[in-house]
Amino acid sequence: MQVRHILRVKGHDIIAIQSSATLGEAAQILSDKKIGALVVKDKNGKLAGIFSERDLVHAIAATGAAALSESVGRHMTKALQTCVESDAVESIMEVMTVGRFRHVPVLDENQQLCGMVSIGDIVKTRIAETVSEAAALRDYISATA
Repeated sequence: MQVRHILRVKGHDIIAIQSSATLGEAAQILSDKKIGALVVKDKNGKLAGIFSERDLVHAIAATGAAALSESVGRHMTKALQTCVESDAVESIMEVMTVGRFRHVPVLDENQQLCGMVSIGDIVKTRIAETVSEAAALRDYISATA
């Protein structure tokens, strides 16, 4: 299965924030939307990084509550791992596991941002595949018995 199949079900919605926004604003969006990461865009609307709950925790641990008034750009993850819609779900799952991160922005064939997948999306997809395969095997066994 490819990443594009996850986006067909999940949708292509992207929650983004400007790099100049404060961590307090980012925390509010993460909480309101019940999500774990935001795509960060620069002043020209280009993909600049990703800001996750983990980035927020590291910032607060380093400077306390004062971090909430600091910019997202200062604390975001800039070494960004992306994928494309045609990537296999299994390969993205491996990249996420090895890199120890839970969200990956998805680019289309023109290298434009078109979605975001999380480890939760991938696990949900893999479980659905496994259940479907098990049902097909049961049906096959029942038909041949």
